[in-house]
Amino acid sequence: MLRAEGIRHAYPGVRLFDDLELRLAPGEVRVVLGPSGSGKTTLIHLLAGILRVQEGRLYWGEVEVTRLGEERLARLRRRYVGLVFQHHYLLPELTALENVVLPGLIAGTPDWDWGRALLERVGLGARQHQRPAALSGGERQRVAVARAVYNRPRLVLADEPTGALDRENAWRVYALLLELAREVRSAVLLATHDEALARDVPVYRLEGGRLLVGLTSS
Repeated sequence: MLRAEGIRHAYPGVRLFDDLELRLAPGEVRVVLGPSGSGKTTLIHLLAGILRVQEGRLYWGEVEVTRLGEERLARLRRRYVGLVFQHHYLLPELTALENVVLPGLIAGTPDWDWGRALLERVGLGARQHQRPAALSGGERQRVAVARAVYNRPRLVLADEPTGALDRENAWRVYALLLELAREVRSAVLLATHDEALARDVPVYRLEGGRLLVGLTSS
């Protein structure tokens, strides 16, 4: 589902990634571990097509993303990619449920039952009619995760999705991502500094601009 080949990316005076390689199959879950400043957020943005790859090739399925224009790239990303950022980016005028179902509202085919089910799975069924201002920071982040998986995306890219959560709710979110991978064969890449979330799944460690593959969290 996701393939990155020979990715190189630099900022003025700083080479961040050098010949980075990554493959992620349908239904596969991997964790990228790295400390703050190691490039995890930039990596997620590159793989999501938010930042353009400077050198190398990026594929979603059989489509070479690096060849797409902005309009086609945006359409494809809306259909196939679920994104979870460190900030929730909820619309303040919408309820929690409306924020989750927003992709369906935009398409004109909202599935309210599925939206409610997702909120139940992240422990927020009783808060579905609250607007973001009435929710805690952790609750907002859980709504954002539910929204990211609403379309049953083929690829989920998550940047520190549990950073604002306590341990119980971090595991709720992590479990939802694992269930999505199993149920609809979504490929999931989760970038985090939290090694506890890397149990029982393959791990990449981001070091020196490269992904070290095949390591497991102790």
